Amino acid sequence: MRSIIFNIKTLFGIRPADCQRVCGEEMRNPFSLNNAWLSIRDGVIEDFGAMDTFPAGESFDEETDAHGGLLLPAFCDSHTHLVYAGHREQEWVDKINGLSYAEVARCGGGILNSADLLHRTSEEELFRESMERVEEIAAKGTGCVEIKSGYGLNTADELKMLRVIRRISETGRLKVVSTFLGAHAVSRQFQGRQSEYVDMLIGEMLPEVGKERLADYVDVFCDKGFFTPEEMKRILEAAEKYGMKPKVHVDELAAGRGLQVAVEHNALSVDHLESMPESDIPLLKSSATMPTALPGTSFFSNMPYAKGRTMIDHGLGLALASDYNPGSTPSGDMKFVMSLACMKMRLLPEEALNAVTINGAYAMGLSRDYGSISIGRRARLILTRPVPSLAFLPYAYTTDCISRVF
Repeated sequence: MRSIIFNIKTLFGIRPADCQRVCGEEMRNPFSLNNAWLSIRDGVIEDFGAMDTFPAGESFDEETDAHGGLLLPAFCDSHTHLVYAGHREQEWVDKINGLSYAEVARCGGGILNSADLLHRTSEEELFRESMERVEEIAAKGTGCVEIKSGYGLNTADELKMLRVIRRISETGRLKVVSTFLGAHAVSRQFQGRQSEYVDMLIGEMLPEVGKERLADYVDVFCDKGFFTPEEMKRILEAAEKYGMKPKVHVDELAAGRGLQVAVEHNALSVDHLESMPESDIPLLKSSATMPTALPGTSFFSNMPYAKGRTMIDHGLGLALASDYNPGSTPSGDMKFVMSLACMKMRLLPEEALNAVTINGAYAMGLSRDYGSISIGRRARLILTRPVPSLAFLPYAYTTDCISRVF
């Protein structure tokens, strides 16, 4: 199958084949080509160029006139919890009435409510509900997605979640990576016995997940009121035996030593960072770890935003992800994530685009094949309707600008 897209107003995200992430001032570069065409062969970018080099006379199975729309890499959403059962809108009302995230959790809500719902839901129903969300984000331009477990909190239900994630991957609808997040919270059965829960996770959950090869990465919710840096260290070292590299929650509710432990264990990404102090920036700058901000969580939960502007100004790369989940971010709309990053974190539109494409792909270990325009990379692409500029996408924050997703 060979196809071509032509009359593209601007082609964004062009990178050399060896470029896997962008950092600092480089994030301001949209890496673009005006008045362009792009050809695809069997799902892979074959070639591209300016319209004055259009390959007239060549044979294509499908020809798409962009009519002056923009063409950009599909969104790479590197942090989601979109496999879950039911919803938690009552907790949202509780928060309107003044309860904090931590207070909801202390009352037995939050993650534990989702675990109860998931326990009562069959694998088939869980897959059906989750695929509805997959179709939703695919239609909104997401081409690659990370999906975590973490609403099981016992071996059987964590495995159920990870098997559903595998089934989603096998549909081919999106490129999917899976993350084991058994350390999302302490289950009801282990309340008051957190160290025993960690022992069970290491001695029982991890070997089963590893045996079935169900997870690419491992995550720990290392934060005030959840898991300690010492517990995270134990879990990361145990997961390493099964080839699971860290992608971890840190510094969401309070600053701590979790980021340091994550970097010491070569974490691919550290996510949330709403409470990260500027003093930790040099630690990240000397590492290959990608800081990942989740502005949808800050928006929905009325929390501070991560210091994305400061990180970039200090030379760091930055990824943006949705955190799609039932409690603190029930949305996987990455265009809105871009808007929030621009309005609330002061990112430029070009920086936000790089953060949701190539840097998001890097935060999943996928940037050799996804997240940018390069010959030989996978053709996961968004074609917009004719719009004035790239800035229009985050500016018009509720407008559906997508003409077609490839």
